[in-house]
Amino acid sequence: MAFDCRIVVMARAPVAGKTKRRLIPAIGAERAAALHRAMIHRAVTAALASDVGPVELWCTPNADHEVFQTLRRRVKVTLHSQVGADLGARMLGAIEKRSGATAVIGTDCPFLEPGDFVRTAGVLRCSDADVVIVPAMDGGYVLIAVDKPRPELFAKVDWGTGHVLAQTRDRAHAARLRLLELEPRPDIDRPEDLEALDGLLSWR
Repeated sequence: MAFDCRIVVMARAPVAGKTKRRLIPAIGAERAAALHRAMIHRAVTAALASDVGPVELWCTPNADHEVFQTLRRRVKVTLHSQVGADLGARMLGAIEKRSGATAVIGTDCPFLEPGDFVRTAGVLRCSDADVVIVPAMDGGYVLIAVDKPRPELFAKVDWGTGHVLAQTRDRAHAARLRLLELEPRPDIDRPEDLEALDGLLSWR
């Protein structure tokens, strides 16, 4: 193991009609759920392959879905249920579960590679950065990593909007935290994003 940086994967159960809703008009509820299932597997696989620390799958509405239970049986990942009024509270709750460096990702960006986690962990360990972010193309981020729990980064953020990244930068600046941003990546939220998946995931 190169570095000790826990990886938290935040995931919603891939239930047809309740996940990837913005894609449903283009590909239907069942295919949207199948895509989401594939992206959960992709996120967990990349996190494990990085070998920078333990990988935890934080699930909503709970950890009972067969996709989560199958992953628990087949790979070295622990399951936890998300708790909190909004995404920021749920992310912070996962981060605060243990001390030390933690990287948090969702499942909407299948373009994160093991090397991204290795680089993130290395930056937290070997630089003076308090926070590392991989921005998303839509004004959010696809990865945030902190050297220790930083509650100020997750409060009063307009989650799910194009303001998330800018607001997080503002929170870091106000708290005098040292923020480092890596190369931005696209995520898969809208029908026009699907072309980027050709040859990357098997979900159809």
